[in-house]
Amino acid sequence: MSKYLYILMLSLGLCLSGCSLEEEPYGFYSEDNFYRTVEDAESALYYAYNTFSYNEYVRAIFYIHELATETCDVKGEEGFGSQEINRWDYQLFGENEQLELFYKYGYIAINRANAVIDNITASNLPDDFKSRVLGEAHFLRAWNYYYLAQTFGLVPLHKQTITAASQTAAPLAANMDELYDFIIADLRIAAEQLPVQRMVGRADQVAAQALLAKAYLSIASSKESQVSLYRDMQRDVTLMYDSAAYWSRKVLYDQSEYGLSPDLLSIYDTRKPEGPEHIFIMSMDKSGINEGNFSSIDKMFIPYKNGGSLWFPNPDGTYTQATNMGWGVFVTTDLFANSFADGDQRKSQLMAKRYYTKADGSAWEDNDYYLTRKYVDPDFVGVKSSTRPFLIRFSDIALTFAEAVGPTAEGYQWVDAIRQRAGLDGLPQGLGVAQFREAVFAERAFELAFEGKHLHDLRRKARITEADPRAAASGISEAQAAFYPLPQKEIDLNPSIPRN
Repeated sequence: MSKYLYILMLSLGLCLSGCSLEEEPYGFYSEDNFYRTVEDAESALYYAYNTFSYNEYVRAIFYIHELATETCDVKGEEGFGSQEINRWDYQLFGENEQLELFYKYGYIAINRANAVIDNITASNLPDDFKSRVLGEAHFLRAWNYYYLAQTFGLVPLHKQTITAASQTAAPLAANMDELYDFIIADLRIAAEQLPVQRMVGRADQVAAQALLAKAYLSIASSKESQVSLYRDMQRDVTLMYDSAAYWSRKVLYDQSEYGLSPDLLSIYDTRKPEGPEHIFIMSMDKSGINEGNFSSIDKMFIPYKNGGSLWFPNPDGTYTQATNMGWGVFVTTDLFANSFADGDQRKSQLMAKRYYTKADGSAWEDNDYYLTRKYVDPDFVGVKSSTRPFLIRFSDIALTFAEAVGPTAEGYQWVDAIRQRAGLDGLPQGLGVAQFREAVFAERAFELAFEGKHLHDLRRKARITEADPRAAASGISEAQAAFYPLPQKEIDLNPSIPRN
């Protein structure tokens, strides 16, 4: 039997607190007849990674974590709960389809990682191999809990594989300390056991160190800003900033595989998924058979123009073709486009209102709003492309380090390197700690635009209603904006979750 059949039979339809209990298990292999070989273990690990190929999971990166910020609007006819998210219609969030699916697939990924951890730990496989596979599984479990925590706040903790419906009713984590203790413990295991080994779509030691840095920065800035749940954590803010600096320093200085890309456009070149900037990136490729294996993300950011192709100009005088089958789901707001500093090449090179309708640039039209070039694949084939979500970029961690260490020589060095790559001067010298961190925080919005990071940045600073006019107009409080409510379906299915 092929490994693909094995992993299919590993599937558990009711694998979580977060899957509908109407789903039935397809059947599974126990450790008695699976996890005996290296191939078995690799198949199970690939199966855990495979959650990243679900459209519902991938697109939520943008629907949930970008549409709810001032950077984006959504086209008027778009469904799937996107309108409610965009306008911060809090009363409808409990039934929101995007939130339900992100929660569900997050727990599917967690259960698959748990299955690897539980079974590989007890296996007789070679120690070096076990160490790597377990390191990746611990990373994947931590990754999904981290994003569930950023999205929903306190969530149920499942620490072992779920194999029966009776195991799905786990209680919420007692507090953010318990939830982050679990996330950090997993990431420390991953950082210790994984090598520095770049593989597109896979995590290595540097990815684990990077996520540790982001987790500690989340705690530090969220508690400092008195964000709901975080303000009650039994953590010292200064120590959390120090921990964020410690782990991000390892990413910046203790390896030579990753670094800043020399220019902006090369970061987003679909032909270079192994570029220096990409610490953790999804592995979609246009050669895939099903969406999720190939990507259609480019269609979501490029509008349809009567079936004609769009070309964007490059600094060297050439033109790059974008898809001719766009859906135009995400619409850049004028508020955000107009907030860039004069001369910022992250606007002039990575965003455009004018597009060209001929490959030689001899004819053009102007769009109603700015388009982002971050998701353009000139080698697209119909609806298929190799545009990939950028899960962890080196510049993200460089800015994490700068924010954590404050206005030191190293802090200035890294934020200035990112600004200078964008054609800007460095930050003014002599800034205080609070001023410097505020400047780095502002830099993140421009550097990581449209990459699904901005909502969490606003949340950890308690800035949702300040930054997004739609949130302010909705009447939502900052405490409500800090997290989405748990899906009502999950509350109904899990008697251990308190009812309000």
